[in-house]
Amino acid sequence: MKIIVTGGAGFIGSHIVDACLERGHEVHIFDDLSTGQAANLNAKATLHQIDIAERGAAKRLEQIKPEILCHHAAQMDVRHSVADPTFDARVNILGFVNLLEAAKNSGLKKVIFASSGGAVYGEQDTFPAAEDHVTRPASPYGVSKRAGELYLSYYHQAYGLPYTALRYANVYGPRQSTKGEAGVVAIFLSLLLHGKSPVINGDGKQTRDYVYVDDVVAANIAALNADFVGEVNIGTGLETNVLEIFGQLREAVTSTTEAQHGPAKPGEQRRSCIDARRAAEVLNWRAKIPLSEGLRRTAHWYRNSLSQ
Repeated sequence: MKIIVTGGAGFIGSHIVDACLERGHEVHIFDDLSTGQAANLNAKATLHQIDIAERGAAKRLEQIKPEILCHHAAQMDVRHSVADPTFDARVNILGFVNLLEAAKNSGLKKVIFASSGGAVYGEQDTFPAAEDHVTRPASPYGVSKRAGELYLSYYHQAYGLPYTALRYANVYGPRQSTKGEAGVVAIFLSLLLHGKSPVINGDGKQTRDYVYVDDVVAANIAALNADFVGEVNIGTGLETNVLEIFGQLREAVTSTTEAQHGPAKPGEQRRSCIDARRAAEVLNWRAKIPLSEGLRRTAHWYRNSLSQ
């Protein structure tokens, strides 16, 4: 198949590019490299260094005529979205609609959309949250992800464009950025490997559902040929608090560095965990990598990347 992966130089997108190429697909990457890394690019894919919100991106999609649009390009910093919701909307909403407008008449067979379980549900009423849980995003980023899902629903109804919106839990693994509002796993590993003390916000008992990037890639590959249209949670259904994450990472890198505690972040969700039973039913997908193994692999990768 001919596949466009937007954000294909980023953390999750680059792993998806690799997996698609390994399966013999033709892959085109749309990425402006504003946050994506050139080091993540696979030389077997065709890079189009382009802003998805520009008309040129739509024209390029029309020229390529892909069968699959795997959309991972995004402004993904929650705090940035609060500080500059206009920019967040330009990238995450207008940029996406720009591509959908081009896709509707280009023979596209499916859109796979990277959504966010934690961000679209907001403060949960039940744990873990299934796909029918009320959505009340608490940030412009979460609003933009939910908007993307709603636009997909519209394009499916109006133009028959199939889609699968994958609502990710907290994804971690090799290649995750340690800058900005990156994942806590990447930030902690970077600091520990440099002999610095991580700062834990509040008491550290806030929980998240951590899913390893290889499992997320497997969900995207499963979605390529799945008939299901709608939203699907991609997570483990297990909660782990920040103190536990820090303890396991410190053990993985054999560090004796202690963490410091800072003030709690205003508005931070206390608990976030998603129910992935629908993914098992419609994608035949389940998370396979235990947290301890995923953290060990991630620590190994970061240690090696620092020594190079």
